[in-house]
Amino acid sequence: MIQVNAWAIGRDPKYWKDPEEFFPERFADGSPDFKGKDYEFLPFGAGRRMCVGMNLGTITVEFVLANLVYCFDWKLPDGMQKEDINMEEQAGVSLTVSKKTPLCLVPVKYLQ
Repeated sequence: MIQVNAWAIGRDPKYWKDPEEFFPERFADGSPDFKGKDYEFLPFGAGRRMCVGMNLGTITVEFVLANLVYCFDWKLPDGMQKEDINMEEQAGVSLTVSKKTPLCLVPVKYLQ
C-alpha cells in the first residue's frame, strides 16, 4: 500500500509562502485547484481514485458554515482571551490533522 503524505505536501515552503501560518486568503482567487491537478493541495486525492463525494462535500461544508456564520455571533468562553487560543497541531499516526487543544466557542443566537 502506498500513501501520499498530503500533510507534508501542504506544508512545503517550495509551494507555499509561510506554510505554517493560517492564511485562508491564499485560496481566495481559486488557486490552487483542489481537485489534485497540480498536486500541491490534495484534500480529496487525485486522478482516477479521487474522492467521488468531493462536490457534495464541498457544497455541504460551504452551506453549513455559511448558516453558522449567518445565524450566530461567536464568543470565547468566560475568561478566555484571543491570545489564549492554541492553534498548535497534534502529532499522531492518523491520516487527519487535529488541534492539540480543541477550539471552544459559545454561539450567541443572532437571528430571532
